[in-house]
Amino acid sequence: MRKLIILIATAMIATIGIKAQPVPGADENIPFLMTFGSDSETEWGDDNFIQIIFFAVPTDYNQPLYIRVFDPEVGGKNDEMNGSWNTKTRFSIYGGNGACSNKDAQKINENGSYDSGTLIATKTFGTDAAYDNAWYTFGPINPSEGELLPEFGGRIFKLIVEGMSGDDGNMYRLFMSRKKDENLKIEGGVAFYFKYKFRLYDVGTEISHIYPYIDNKVISLKQSNFDWDNDGIIRIISVAKNGELMKVSNNNEWKSSEHKVVDAEKNTSWDIQMIKSKARPLKNNNVVIYLENQYGELMPFYSVPIGGIPKYKYSIGVKPKAK
Repeated sequence: MRKLIILIATAMIATIGIKAQPVPGADENIPFLMTFGSDSETEWGDDNFIQIIFFAVPTDYNQPLYIRVFDPEVGGKNDEMNGSWNTKTRFSIYGGNGACSNKDAQKINENGSYDSGTLIATKTFGTDAAYDNAWYTFGPINPSEGELLPEFGGRIFKLIVEGMSGDDGNMYRLFMSRKKDENLKIEGGVAFYFKYKFRLYDVGTEISHIYPYIDNKVISLKQSNFDWDNDGIIRIISVAKNGELMKVSNNNEWKSSEHKVVDAEKNTSWDIQMIKSKARPLKNNNVVIYLENQYGELMPFYSVPIGGIPKYKYSIGVKPKAK
């Protein structure tokens, strides 16, 4: 069933590719991804100190590509200090057989062979003023080095971010580009993930989003979030849901809730909105979230809303009262 989801979604990506390659995506309105050092306490908002992001490159793209990381070092303007700067973060890019198709690479608990595939490039960052609030570029990378998986959108590269030591938080952003020194999109390229770790905005006026695509086989969706610190609400907007609430976690805990899919929502995206408390918004709130279908399979979600941002349709969402 997962392949069907990807096939439908991939067919629609070309129309929205211009926003697909920054991570976080423009429509997600998330300031940074985050990974803490392996010596950190999970109550800082990272459950296991590893993040995995996949990039899909169209099979007809035959020019060099680059994966760029904004602020990969740990220290300075954007990162979160815990005492003193002592953290090292490793960024590694994999391609080849098994990079994505190996099921260990798609698990919520990154263990086993999550680093499957062929290592293409790696670099470990500590505190380095040269890359504070600046870009580091991996590449050039030959697109043929990716794992060929047409059902996932083409040739797939995997970026693993690991907190190797220390207890500080590394905040960073990503971009897959066709240029070394610029963020220039690859037409039809896209990023996706099975588990997402990020920083929320500090102010209560910002709304962040993730956009799962609901294919015609999905009848229910289960969301699980970690360390939300009860910082506001999470709600669903779709063609048939106008603010259905999801359960939110407290400090250093997981919380899950299941949500039914109605027929009108099939082959559309959900807009899962993360709305901070305006009365008492928390600062430096780092969170984790993942999604499963009714079979317990992780649902990949993209940095763009496949098919566009959903809008609630009153005539679909409201049913007349029974007489």
